[in-house]
Amino acid sequence: MSDYKRFLVTAALPYANGPVHIGHLAGVYVPADIYTRYLRQNGKDVLFICGSDEHGVPITLKAKMEGITPQDVVDRYHSINKDAFARFGIGFDIYHRTSSPIHHQTASDFFRKLNDAGEFVEKTSEQFFDEANQQFLADRYITGTCPHCGNEKAYGDQCEKCGTSLSQMDLINPRSMLSGNAPVLKETKHWYLPLDKHEAWLKKWILEDHTEWRSNVYGQCKSWLDQGLQPRAVSRDLDWGVPVPVKGAEGKVLYVWFDAPIGYISATRELTPDWEKYWKSEDSRLIHFIGKDNIVFHCIIFPAMLKAHGEYILPDNVPANEFLNLENDKISTSRNWAVWLYEYLDEFPGKQDVLRYVLTANAPEAKDNDFTWKDFQTRNNNELVAVLGNFVNRTLVLTQKCFNGKCPAISALTDYDNTTLGEITAIKSRVEQSLETFRIREALNEAMSLARLGNKYLAETEPWKLFPTDPERVATILHVSLQITANIAILMDAFLPFTMKQLRGYLNVPEMSWSAIGSVDLIKSGHQMEKPGLLFEKIEDAQVDFQVNKLLETKKANEAKEAGLAPAKPVISYDEFSAMDIRIATILEAEKVPKTQKLMKLKLDTGIDIRTVVSGIAEHFEPQAIIGRQVTLLANLEPRMIKSIESKGMILLAEDNQGRLIFVTPEQAIQNGAVVK
Repeated sequence: MSDYKRFLVTAALPYANGPVHIGHLAGVYVPADIYTRYLRQNGKDVLFICGSDEHGVPITLKAKMEGITPQDVVDRYHSINKDAFARFGIGFDIYHRTSSPIHHQTASDFFRKLNDAGEFVEKTSEQFFDEANQQFLADRYITGTCPHCGNEKAYGDQCEKCGTSLSQMDLINPRSMLSGNAPVLKETKHWYLPLDKHEAWLKKWILEDHTEWRSNVYGQCKSWLDQGLQPRAVSRDLDWGVPVPVKGAEGKVLYVWFDAPIGYISATRELTPDWEKYWKSEDSRLIHFIGKDNIVFHCIIFPAMLKAHGEYILPDNVPANEFLNLENDKISTSRNWAVWLYEYLDEFPGKQDVLRYVLTANAPEAKDNDFTWKDFQTRNNNELVAVLGNFVNRTLVLTQKCFNGKCPAISALTDYDNTTLGEITAIKSRVEQSLETFRIREALNEAMSLARLGNKYLAETEPWKLFPTDPERVATILHVSLQITANIAILMDAFLPFTMKQLRGYLNVPEMSWSAIGSVDLIKSGHQMEKPGLLFEKIEDAQVDFQVNKLLETKKANEAKEAGLAPAKPVISYDEFSAMDIRIATILEAEKVPKTQKLMKLKLDTGIDIRTVVSGIAEHFEPQAIIGRQVTLLANLEPRMIKSIESKGMILLAEDNQGRLIFVTPEQAIQNGAVVK
């Protein structure tokens, strides 16, 4: 454990344009929470900071798509995510909002300080402009063909298919997402942070002073530095965000990558009046937990901003995880291919720690990993239930059965007993070493080895067989097992907080500090414990099948969308369907409706009457070609006046993904008036 007086731990601010999913949890929030809980167990002064990133183009696009305001969007998802994090046990000291007044003030003051010190460069350049909407187009308002992989739906900042970073000018055949038109180039002025000015000290600070950083973090930073840093715009032409606080900047806001990390500072300001000692004291340690897509922002751009400001400490470590995939496919919010945290909490009540365990045991620390529901079930049943839960349950049930739930006294310890107890300190040391170097996945595996040690000890001593003939030896065995159990309750608390609280309840002991691990006297002889229950339950095939089928339905819906098919409409009742009178009819006459492009007037023989129907098919069929054709008619649709013609019904047609209409007709001729069921 380092000698810093205090720790400031930040977790990447999630965009408030959608719910949090397991990719976010595995990449950032679970490892950050485990590390922070570990610090607190060691009595450290630590703040755990997070909040919603509520600015940026994805939010304005979401608002436009739904016909609501950006504020409506961020209010909705801030609430959903804040509640889900709390239910999941992520122990933020504050869950902040970048739309809050204190953030706007903090970001504005930060910009002014740099601007007044001459740290920005003002530059006029040509950027894409949508003439129809009279608006400059930020990166995500532009789509086009990726020059690297040919994806026709790449954005102006990144191709999500191949992962390549792009600029607007890189796109082939760019289009505005607002109007669908090809944009034009128009001059606009922006403020730039000259990263090239900071290149020399960044090289030394990262490449020489922080060689201990993870290889993915170090390697990505080195790649950027080797290519040479370029000035980066800190403003955008948008009407949603923190307004650029200088004259002549009307209609411009701070670019979200500049605005968002300042949210860590504004959140700390909102949390405590002592915020400066965490941000401005050299005896404070700043650690950013992020995903790999945010490495450059947190390791190069934000440090350059902090250095230019001059009053803030720099991050000491930036543990960044790779990506988590889902069932061998990339997690995607837009495709609804995700396991959403709020849904998991509703569908697996009381199983927060199961997901925490699986995401940590399979954490994408060194490479992208895959989450599957089958692996989720296997790890729960074969590890949590069969290893950890099994040892604890056998120990507590045997103590209840043999000694009425009281910790028995030791008669004499064998060499094997002492060797087993001595291993606790060695396991603690290995867990500490892993956590201190941010190898969270390895730390969990080491912590689980204490439960494996306990199971091995019970299997080899077999107290259930000895009790009738040697109760004194059984007393010693269970006393040793209870000490292992109490140590587990401390060692595993950062990883499985809900379960360890439950275990402390069974043991009837309070929370204990990290330093107590290794003690073989945590539970005194004669201590009365509560009646135990199961820490974990098996997850059945039916539960997993339900989740897999839900994903398969999502996959089908995505395939239909890719094929240009309309999404399914809301479910109706059988009675609602039965109310529709669908019949076969024959077209007797057909003529285009004058002064219209799409409408055709049809005279139909429905078998029960001769009626007129106006249909929007004139661009697809010639009148003479369809006379005599049998068609499908919704016969009891309420009549409507269309171009002064009373239309009594609706012809049913199918539309392919090219917009072509096709009549829905019977395979062979059938009498008019036949009912379609």
